[in-house]
Amino acid sequence: MTPDQLAAAVLDAARAALTDLGLDPRLLPATAAVERPKSPEHGDYASAIAMQLARPAGVAPRQLAQAVSQRLRGTPGVAGVDVAGPGFLNVRLDTTAIAQTARTVVSQGASYGTSTALAGGRINLEYVSANPTGPIHIGGVRWAAVGDALARLLRATGADVTTEYYFNDAGAQIDRFAKSLLATAKREPVAEDGYAGDYIGEIAAAVVGERPDVLQLPRDQAQEVFRVEGVRLMFADVKETLTEFGVSFDVYFNERTLHTHGDLDAALARLAEAGHVYEAEGATWVRTTTFGDDKDRVIVKSNGQWGYFAGDCAYYLDKRRRGFDRVVMILGADHHGYVGRLRAMAACFGDDPDTNIEVLIGQLVNLTRNDTRVRLSKRAGALVTLREIIDLLGVDAARYALARYSIDSPIDLDPDLWTRRSADNPIFYVQYAHARIASLLRNAEAMAVTRGDDYDASLLTDPRERDLLRCLGQYPEIVKLAAELREPHRVARYLEELASTYHKFYDACRILPREGEAADDLTRARLWLAEAARIVFVNGLGLLGVSAPERM
Repeated sequence: MTPDQLAAAVLDAARAALTDLGLDPRLLPATAAVERPKSPEHGDYASAIAMQLARPAGVAPRQLAQAVSQRLRGTPGVAGVDVAGPGFLNVRLDTTAIAQTARTVVSQGASYGTSTALAGGRINLEYVSANPTGPIHIGGVRWAAVGDALARLLRATGADVTTEYYFNDAGAQIDRFAKSLLATAKREPVAEDGYAGDYIGEIAAAVVGERPDVLQLPRDQAQEVFRVEGVRLMFADVKETLTEFGVSFDVYFNERTLHTHGDLDAALARLAEAGHVYEAEGATWVRTTTFGDDKDRVIVKSNGQWGYFAGDCAYYLDKRRRGFDRVVMILGADHHGYVGRLRAMAACFGDDPDTNIEVLIGQLVNLTRNDTRVRLSKRAGALVTLREIIDLLGVDAARYALARYSIDSPIDLDPDLWTRRSADNPIFYVQYAHARIASLLRNAEAMAVTRGDDYDASLLTDPRERDLLRCLGQYPEIVKLAAELREPHRVARYLEELASTYHKFYDACRILPREGEAADDLTRARLWLAEAARIVFVNGLGLLGVSAPERM
């Protein structure tokens, strides 16, 4: 019996209990959560459904809990139900019921943990979105790891997701980039507000190599060549390193199209029609304070040029016109002030900010060694780049490390820790657990020992076996919560718990027979359990974009 199956049984028991007490079954929630107690003495699972229902039902929690427990005790696979404290239900499953989890995992394979919990809407997930003026730096690397993992999680729970990278190949940043390239190619000093780093010299040389005549052109024409070719080369490098990192996007959206297609004018007209636009100080404003923003926003500046907010409005409207029900953006810590304005913007368009837009703000990442920040090279000036992170940590360690923490927490990454082949390195610890299972299965094959088509679930009685079975059963709920809460780190922390639980099982329970002994039914049952753990490691690591090596 999996936690989901038990939750359904608890809901059925609560429905019957309400009827027994003459109460309205419509008070029931859509689902009944069951959780693993901290102490095994409190059973295999616990539910607070009686406490949840007591107030709306107008009945004492313990009285309702007693009624639910009586109904639940008759459920096949339930060995016992105790009422604890103010009304908790502590449930014990019989051995056969809990051991069925291994069969469920193996039979579902790669689909174990997936669901349709978030099915029914279209989500646009935008992340990284760095302009092509330099390599992806460590902050962008974090959003690449987290964003890609989140996309995988959303798809695993049934959401229709399109990933998107937004960039601009025009504007002040791009002008400074082009001027920096031209100055470097001419061996002139780069402006104080220009771009530094070895990559500027590399791209400048590449442009000159492709266009040997460029330095003989008039300065404005030469600068335009460096802009066009420099952006092309830089963006190719960005895409290449992201691909090496295992991240690709469904859509690369150029801000220029918003201008050429008249989308900014359309957004302004829509806002004006809704009555949210006014003129003041020679500029055109959007009255976003009506919807909770800390100040109104300029959409057309006094010089007649579009304000930054105009691009935000047009881009959001474009996404909604493309059929996305929910627009999700992952932004860095320096964009914290964007949350209020973007929610107000959605409301100005007549949308529900709680439904149609979601802004996730992440915190900074630093590389540290002995509590000192690490500067790896001069290629990107003072920045640490994606390429350097890949070279230093490897793709698996970097992706796991960056997805392992809640995005609203700053990260200090110690390269020495994340490249260490020891149990204190979380990614090594998790991957080693999978490799240990793979080695076990190879040894079983060499001994001509197979798990067979079925197993005797009643044989898995050891406490370490039950711990592992309970942990495996928890995985689908972890995936669902991680997707709903936008918290991929929950998967990483779960995998570490699973690794610990598997290692304890492996150390306590001999799986393969010793030399001269024959394999028996317990051997086969434990091989089923090991295979179930292997599947969950593969599935969970896959959600983080991390490999599950068979040898280490």
